[in-house]
Amino acid sequence: LTVGEVEALLGSASIDQPLAWRDRALLELAYGAGLRVSELCTLGLTDLLLTENLIRVFGKGSKERLIPIGRSVIGAVSVYLHTMRPELDRGKSKGRVLLNARGQPLSRVGAWGVVKRAAQRAGITKRVTPHTLRHSFATHLLEGGADLRAVQEMLGRADLSTTQIYTH
Repeated sequence: LTVGEVEALLGSASIDQPLAWRDRALLELAYGAGLRVSELCTLGLTDLLLTENLIRVFGKGSKERLIPIGRSVIGAVSVYLHTMRPELDRGKSKGRVLLNARGQPLSRVGAWGVVKRAAQRAGITKRVTPHTLRHSFATHLLEGGADLRAVQEMLGRADLSTTQIYTH
């Protein structure tokens, strides 16, 4: 996605929609930290180190990594945590950050639906998935001059060659 398309996507949730802040938090985390959909769905409350501008992620092979996050991610997640999430949590959350309307951890299919609906609201006609946001995160960092190895670390990639794809 272009930077403009990402901005439209992030701004697509209408505050009058019941799960708007959850959706905004999901989109901000997916793009702002370059998370895989499985990482988004398993992110726990104890993995949010918001005062340090970090999140802890357990990726493939249970490898732990710390990812720096920006103000917009922190803001959206904070609003969600303090307003909507307490209403959703009915004791079935298993300590997960993102919950569905029934108060259970959001599934991969649920996350895909959030991204798909946001893309439709933003008027983006191309196929957009959670992984699209991960690719956009890496591409935009590299276009902005970020170090290839730093991007590799944030993505949790073992092999540099898989990250080099974004330089083309």
